[in-house]
Amino acid sequence: MALNSFMKIFMPKDRVFYSLFEEVADGVSIMGKMMKELVSETDYDKRATITKRIEDQEHVNDDLTHRIFTELGRNFITPFDREDIHYLATSLDDICDYIYATAKKINIYKVNPNDTGIKKMAELIDQGAEQIKIAVKELRNMKNMRNITDALVKVNSIENQADDIFDMSIERLFETEPDAKEVIKKREIYQVMEIVTDKCEDAANVIESIIIKYA
Repeated sequence: MALNSFMKIFMPKDRVFYSLFEEVADGVSIMGKMMKELVSETDYDKRATITKRIEDQEHVNDDLTHRIFTELGRNFITPFDREDIHYLATSLDDICDYIYATAKKINIYKVNPNDTGIKKMAELIDQGAEQIKIAVKELRNMKNMRNITDALVKVNSIENQADDIFDMSIERLFETEPDAKEVIKKREIYQVMEIVTDKCEDAANVIESIIIKYA
């Protein structure tokens, strides 16, 4: 009885890391959906409003990431390796950072996102963000391993599709866009959007490492 009481002192009282990661994963998914909304909006002023919402959500996720690092320094016992907690928090934060970076470029460059490549990339970002959310939410119990592995496989497939769309979009851009400035702008946007899918894959790789160790 005394031993149980002693151990409770060191155990996270509400499994705080899982709760924080789940909040971040919700934010990742929200930002993925807002990115899809952004590229479907043709009005510049309305796009600026969506960009501000994306920025606000990115700040929320920054705060949550900071709380994860704070808890990492405060808690003696963690649900999985401290290094893995750090890697997962960083990789999820990177997804949010690059989604916001994409929105900023679309806004600053005043690019009309009614472009096949941009729309397809936004769709893949939304899908990747949703699969990351699914995988993160399964980490709390690790009972539905099939749900996690299916989500990770989908993220990998999404990243491969994004690579193909990026290549095709760049090729089409150079073939059909006569304005050199537009070429530069859209090329940068394609690149940052492709990085978002890379960051989703990075997060998936961290999650895979965790489940291999602890499942």
